[in-house]
Amino acid sequence: MRIDVVAFSTNGCATALRLRDVLAGDDVRLYCKTSSNGLGIERIEGSLREWTQRAFAERDAIVFIGATGIAVRHIAPFVRSKDTDPAVVCMDEHGKWAISLLSGHIGGCNLLTQRIADGMGAEPIITTATDLNGKFSVDTFAVRNGMRISSLKIAKDVSARVLDGRFVGFHSDMPVEGDFPDGITAADSGEFGVCVSADPVKKPFDVTLNLIPMDIVLGVGCRRDTDPAKLRTFVHSHLEALGIPRERVAAVASIDIKKDEEAILQLARDLRVPSRFYSSGELNSLEGEFTSSQFVRSVTDVDCVCERSAAMAAGGNDFLLRKTAEDGMTVAVCLRQISPRFV
Repeated sequence: MRIDVVAFSTNGCATALRLRDVLAGDDVRLYCKTSSNGLGIERIEGSLREWTQRAFAERDAIVFIGATGIAVRHIAPFVRSKDTDPAVVCMDEHGKWAISLLSGHIGGCNLLTQRIADGMGAEPIITTATDLNGKFSVDTFAVRNGMRISSLKIAKDVSARVLDGRFVGFHSDMPVEGDFPDGITAADSGEFGVCVSADPVKKPFDVTLNLIPMDIVLGVGCRRDTDPAKLRTFVHSHLEALGIPRERVAAVASIDIKKDEEAILQLARDLRVPSRFYSSGELNSLEGEFTSSQFVRSVTDVDCVCERSAAMAAGGNDFLLRKTAEDGMTVAVCLRQISPRFV
C-alpha cells in the first residue's frame, strides 16, 4: 500500500516515526507541516492543499496526525467517489486514537485503521454500520479478495438488506473458502443477490451485484512519448481477442524508467487500476523462461520488460499472452491467483 503520512507538531512527528515502523513493508512516506522540530522528517514547503491534492491522485492512503478538522478541511475539495478516493485516517499527535475518516470499505480505510490501532496500541474509531453491527460488508469482502464491484448502488443495497435481515443470495463460479456469514445465503437464483464471476454481466438474481475477480495483470512497454490512445487501442484489442473483460484487469506494470510515461499512466487510469513500476534489478531477479531481446536489454538492462513486469505484479508466471509487439509497443498478459474466502 502506498501511504503518505503528515504530522503537524513535534509530538506528531514522533508518532509518525512510530507509525512507519508499524507499517513496515508498505511504501510509506513521512512529511511534516510545522515550524517546530520535525525530528528529521521532510517538511512540506508548499501549501498543504497542494500536498493533499497530489497525495489524493498518487497514493492509496493518507494519514493525518493532528486535529480532525485539519484533515477534513484539506481533503474536502478532492473527495469524489467511494470507489476512487484514497483511504484517509486521522490520528491525534500522541497516537491514542485512530479514526477511519474516508473510504472505509472499498479504499480499505477500516482495515488500515484497525491495523494502525493494533500496532500503535491506539483505539480504533470505525463508524460504518456493518462494522458496528458485526455484519457482512460486501465492499470489504470484494476489496480483501481482489474483486471489482459492478455497482456501488447495489452494493449499498446489499448492506441495507443484511442489516435489515432481508434475503441476500450468493452465487460463485469459483470456490469460496470459509463459512457463510450471517445474512448471506448460498443460492443460484432469487430476487436479490451477489454473483462472483469472471463474466461481468452474469445475472443469476433478479437484481445482481457482480463481483469480478481482478485476476489479470498487464505488462507493457512502449517508446518514449507514445500516443496514449494508440497504446490503449493496442492493449484493448489483445484483451478482446483473448475474451478478457476489462473489469478483470488488476494492474498495469512496467519498468521504473517508464514511471513518467503518460501513455502507460493513462492506460492505468482508463482501466481504473494502479500502475506498478519495478527496477531492472527487481525484474532480473525473477526466475523462469522469458522472451529475450538483446536490444531491450541494451536499453533497459532487462531482457524482456513486459513479461517480467507482468509476472512480478502477478506473483507468478501463468501467461495468457506472451510478449506481443507492434510499432514500438509491447504487451504481455499474466494471470494472478485469487482464492476468495469469507473471514
